[in-house]
Amino acid sequence: MRIAVTIFLTDETITPTRLARELEQRGFAGLYLPEHTHIPVERTSPYPAGGDLPREYGRTLDPFVALGQAAAVTRTLGLGTGITLVAQHDPIDLAKQIATVDHLSGGRLTLGLGYGWNVEEAADHGVEWRTRRELVRDRMRLMQALWAEEPTAYDGEYGSVRASTAYPKPVQKPRGPVVGPRTLVGGAAGPKLFSHISEYADGWLPIGGRGLSEALPVLRSAWADAGREPDALQVVPYAVQPSPGKLAHYAELGIEEVVVQLPPVGEAEALGLLDGYSAYLTGATDTV
Repeated sequence: MRIAVTIFLTDETITPTRLARELEQRGFAGLYLPEHTHIPVERTSPYPAGGDLPREYGRTLDPFVALGQAAAVTRTLGLGTGITLVAQHDPIDLAKQIATVDHLSGGRLTLGLGYGWNVEEAADHGVEWRTRRELVRDRMRLMQALWAEEPTAYDGEYGSVRASTAYPKPVQKPRGPVVGPRTLVGGAAGPKLFSHISEYADGWLPIGGRGLSEALPVLRSAWADAGREPDALQVVPYAVQPSPGKLAHYAELGIEEVVVQLPPVGEAEALGLLDGYSAYLTGATDTV
């Protein structure tokens, strides 16, 4: 099983370059970074984990800039977002950012995307909350049109783009209905999520990894109904607190990659924690 790491990198934590080098040297599969553009002080959206919102949410580095730094100092380390808040971006600009990082890293990017939980943050970007899932789907389709090998127009409900010359292209070739880098969708299990995953993505990025035994058969059924190849589905439990029993359970479910959570700490503490996590790397030397 491949073991990757996620962390809220901020202006107070270990740097992207230092962490990326250490992850690659130790044999971790990848580095996934979250995104929050800002956190409005006047907020009614509850923190999903309960309690007060941790300070790192308002200090998070831009994931694509940080991943660009990580790419420059590594050769094999997988690079991922967990998650990109697609609804909060201009899709033409975002398509360029994603393709550029993937191109410069030699095809090492995983686009983990999601819908968000902070209503106020999204509202400042002009996002109407009740339609954000459909907006994300539309923007993904627009970006995939820009990533297509031939100039391809897209005219959707929320946006459009003319057939265009748009380079660089993501390294990975189209597979089934999916165009672009490896694409995983985060979110809670449900028919709408599984329908969207089956339509435009390579798989699911379930946060915490709970309830997979019950959810995976439902996702696989939706995947098959969409005409996707069964073996192509990827499920990557995300922000996991690892234990031998938990990882063994994932392996029994056929899961090949897990992303473990590293707290937002400074260099010395982060490297010490990585030393502890290295115990889980036996047989996990493949990249993302």
